[in-house]
Parts: sequence; C-alpha cells; structure tokens
Amino acid sequence: MTDITSSTLLVILGLLIFLSALFSSSETGLMSLNRYRLKHDADKGHRGAKLTLKLLRRPDRLLGVILLGNNFVNITASAIATILALRQFGEAGLAIATGALTFVILIFAEVAPKTLAALHPERIAYPSAYVYTVLLAIFYPLVWFVNLLANSMLRVIGVDPTQNREHGLSTDELRAALNEKGQQVPDKHQDMLLGILNLETITVEDIMVPRNEITGIDINDDINTIKQQLTQSHRTRLPVFNESIDNTVGILHLRRAISLIADDELDHKTFTDLISEPYFIPESTSLNKQLLNFQDAKRRTALVVDEYGDIQGLVTLEDILEEIVGEFTTNASSSNPLIQTQDDNSYLLDASLHVREINRKLNIHLPVDGPKTLNGLILEHLEIIPEPGTSLKLEGIAIEITKTKNNAVKSVRLHLPKPPIPDETPIED
Repeated sequence: MTDITSSTLLVILGLLIFLSALFSSSETGLMSLNRYRLKHDADKGHRGAKLTLKLLRRPDRLLGVILLGNNFVNITASAIATILALRQFGEAGLAIATGALTFVILIFAEVAPKTLAALHPERIAYPSAYVYTVLLAIFYPLVWFVNLLANSMLRVIGVDPTQNREHGLSTDELRAALNEKGQQVPDKHQDMLLGILNLETITVEDIMVPRNEITGIDINDDINTIKQQLTQSHRTRLPVFNESIDNTVGILHLRRAISLIADDELDHKTFTDLISEPYFIPESTSLNKQLLNFQDAKRRTALVVDEYGDIQGLVTLEDILEEIVGEFTTNASSSNPLIQTQDDNSYLLDASLHVREINRKLNIHLPVDGPKTLNGLILEHLEIIPEPGTSLKLEGIAIEITKTKNNAVKSVRLHLPKPPIPDETPIED
C-alpha cells in the first residue's frame, strides 16, 4: 500500500466511506421495515420484498454479512486514513486522522444514511436485498463461522438466536394501529373497523331495546286491534305474547302478515300460524358472539334474558350492524323520536336511552363503562333523585334535568359544547 499514490488512496478512502454508508443505511432500512407492508408487497409479487422477507427469517445471518462488510470497510478506511496522515503530518497526523475519520464516518456513514433509511426503509431495503442475497451466498462459510461463535455465546445466557417468532397483532395492537392510520384509511372505514373490534367488548345488554320500550302484540287482543297494530308498526319483527311480555310465545314477521291483511284473510288462526318460535339470549353475550349466533340460527331478532330467565330487552341484527357502520340515517332527531333537536341547537332526550346510542347518534363521548342508560349515568353521578331544573356536566357536556317521575329521570336537555371559532386574523405579508 506504500507504493500507492496519496491521490489514489484518497479516492479509495472516499469509496470505502460510501460503502460504509450503504451498509449502515441498509441495516437500518431492513430492520425498520413494516413487516405487514413487507408481506403485502411480497404477496403482490415484488421481487425485492420476497428476497427481503427471506433474509429477515434468519436475522443472525443477515446481520452477520452486514456487519462483516461494514467492519471490513471501516477498518480498511481507518488504515488508509492513517497512512495519509503519516505522509502529510508525520507522527502528529495519527491524532488528526483518528479525529477527522471519526467525524466523517459519524456524519456521512452513520447518522445521515441511517436517518434516511429510517424515513424511507423500503427504498433502501428492497434494492439492498439483492446485494445481500449474493454476498451471503459468496461468504456463507465465513458468516456461518461468525454466527456459530456469536450464537454459542447467546445460548449460554439462554437465548435461541435461530428462533424468529412472528407475532401477530393483538386486538389492542390492531386498534392502536387503526388509530394511527394517518391519511391512508378514510375516517368512515376506520370507524367501521374499530366498530368490529369493539364488538368483543360490548354486550347485548349495552344496545338492547329495554323491556319497557318493547313493542309487541298480545295474542289475546281482538283481531281488529291486532290488524291496527300491525299496520301502524315501525318494526318488521314483533314479539307476540300472552298478556305479558314475560309470556312471549313467538316472533312475527310483519311482511308475512301484511299480505293477509290486504286480502282480508287474517284471523286468529292464520295469525297464530305465522308466529315463529322465540329466540332467547343471555344479557352478557358479546355482540361479536351474538352476530355469529344470529348467522348460525338464521335469526334476526332475539329476546334478552337475565340469569333468572326474565326478559330484559330485545336486540336485532340491525342493532349490531349499527355498532359497525353507524346510523342508517344522518339526522339524530329523525332517526330516533326520543332525541329531539331544539331551536337553540340543544337536544331533548328521553333519559331511558342507552348511553352508547346517544354517543353514536350525537357523536359525543359520555362514559360507557358504568350504567347503561342516561338515567343511570345521571343517578350514579348525583347519587340522589334530582329535581327538575338540576344541572350537571359530564365530559364537558351540560345536562339539564327537565322531568323526573317517581324514582327516575324521565327527560333531559343536552347542551353540546360549541366548536372553537377559527382565528380569522389576516396574515400580513
């Protein structure tokens, strides 16, 4: 090397620093890759992604060939820098060479290229996979020997370096990933995906129509009364009971009865023949499980019972789907007569409404981990039966009690916080 001119050595030194930057950036790029995006690209047939995925299955071998190359070029660069410094400055040049080379490698071969690779890992990792596949094939014996020594040391401390477990995302991790979706997933799609994940934590008790609001038909009523109820009903499936909802005998599909009413062929006998068996479910059933149960049982309506077998409410397939896709109507007051928009942009609500339903319809965030209804939420917070005119604030939302009866709040007025007014101060040039 002493016969090589200084200018040639300087060119070689620059080339080695460039190679060091490539090794450093590729190492960071390969290790910073989003594994799910990598698998997606590989499944689409991207050659670089396939090679990268294969290399990452044995990270010990990949790191072995990267570090062999990086250390070789750095040590060679150090030797060349020392020769150049001795030629120019003599013995004093050793300190100069050490300080200057350390600074150059730190900036140009480590920090800058690794930062670039961390920001754009695919651009660096995929082309690098072609190079490392070839280098690993050429230097496999040396890489194998280095890995043998390193892996033996790891096994002494109880680590198996050949075990590359591929962990899937848990529900909470997937929820966190969706919350960080950026601009790549539309907000509506994000809400639907989060709604699917939330089905595991919500029970039918959280969304059911409570017992006192169930609309049904008493089988003992006069046939004309039954016809009137059928023609005025807003639901397509109605429970049929004998004197009390606790004695439910079945579920009637409205469409099957309307045609008979139109032909004046509906009587008690034909009405009874139209009734299908009731379908009962426990109140603690998760929505995720119940959605599958509806599918297996080929049913769309179920009566919710408690541990004693008493009917507590009614839930439909549509109720569960609304937890995923949201309301099928956009106007809160028109989608539910129990929520009425007032002239001052406040909302008059029936306090028996479920908190989850109120949150969904008004796009607010009242607590859902406690009482199920708005009445229960207010009573838990105040710890007394409030008088009309009592006000409280929950999650920044002003709630005014407008009517109470016996031992419950019947109706309230909600004043939602106004959105902040944007600063329209003109910007001077």
